[in-house]
Amino acid sequence: MPSKQIRVRIYPDGRIEADVMGIKGKGCTDYISILEQLLDAETIDSEYTAEYYESEQTALEQNQIHSTEQNQKK
Repeated sequence: MPSKQIRVRIYPDGRIEADVMGIKGKGCTDYISILEQLLDAETIDSEYTAEYYESEQTALEQNQIHSTEQNQKK
């Protein structure tokens, strides 16, 4: 299963960038308010990664295929 990660970069000028990785579909947007609270910041701009446009079902299917392949190798 792919790991879920949040990468936060804080620049000397105070600008903050955060990336949510490993979360398929619109679920990644759930982390925006959490990050705003943790960083005491306000979102100015957002960009979606390719993972945003992937469905969670696709991720589940990929995990099932991977699990099946691992079981067949045993």
